[in-house]
Amino acid sequence: MTRYDVYGLGNALLDVECEIEPEVLVELGIDKGVMTLLDEASQNKILDRLGNSVTKRSCGGSGANTIVAVSQFGGKAFYSCKVAKDEPGQYYLNDLVQCGVDTNLKLHPPEPGITGKCLVFVTPDADRTMNTFLGISSGLSEVELVPDAIAESAYTYIEGYLVTGESSKQAAIKAREIATNAGQKVALTLSDQNMAKFFKQGLLEMIGSGVDLLFANDSEAFEMAGTQDLAEAVEYLKTISKSFALTLGAKGSLIFDGKTLIEIAPFPVKAIDTVGAGDLYAGGVLYGITNGMNWATAGRLGSLASAQLVTIPGARMATVDLQSLLKEVNS
Repeated sequence: MTRYDVYGLGNALLDVECEIEPEVLVELGIDKGVMTLLDEASQNKILDRLGNSVTKRSCGGSGANTIVAVSQFGGKAFYSCKVAKDEPGQYYLNDLVQCGVDTNLKLHPPEPGITGKCLVFVTPDADRTMNTFLGISSGLSEVELVPDAIAESAYTYIEGYLVTGESSKQAAIKAREIATNAGQKVALTLSDQNMAKFFKQGLLEMIGSGVDLLFANDSEAFEMAGTQDLAEAVEYLKTISKSFALTLGAKGSLIFDGKTLIEIAPFPVKAIDTVGAGDLYAGGVLYGITNGMNWATAGRLGSLASAQLVTIPGARMATVDLQSLLKEVNS
């Protein structure tokens, strides 16, 4: 029996979006195009320097973006995370609930501390660079898991960023074990090239003997596979996951359904902000395969949704706009 389509596990972060020129990244010593972890003091120093460059705040975190998308499409979703007993933490809980997502935050009273923040730098080339202070989210552990919800979810979706902390990594491994023992499936996203570069062994621990579905972009796959050859990377992914979705930027994506490698054509658009594109792609695919779509159609939904997202600022689309895409891919 399944009560949820997807149960997600990841970091709860307040996204702070900033539009800046590449020269400012150089000045601040920030590596462009990747996610870098910071301490609170370093992040506050950057915020002070940016001043009016901050354009908006929103509740996010990679896994949360994906799970919210599943719910917006019309799926049943649950998200486990950790926030502090502060204004951003309460805002985060309210946002999840308003998006129709069930969460452990309704079951576990928040602790004193600071809710994590992610500075999202958007440059004129539509690239996204992230500097993250995890705050209390770094303490995410098995306490935040809701085993009954995992056991009653068709897929448990694990955010690769959890590999950076020992307690969060162990929580991810435990969630995978609970799902597997309940006869349910497990999906994992590699999240970022730096996760594959610096935490490959930890990711392999989270993957264990193999997951059912892996999400990655080409740079993450190349890093994990130790190659720059796409065919070799594809063969490597087959050794760690029964199926996978591999995004290739403007070239579209590839989906391996366990037997066949399916090419998903891109939807050409003019990108202004790529923040959250991979998260929404994963949300579209997960919604599709848990709600009666075949892999090709689910891939098209993810591709179409992510293409639409990059034409607007921010990591989320309006629910009505996402649901309108369902008619398009099914027509």
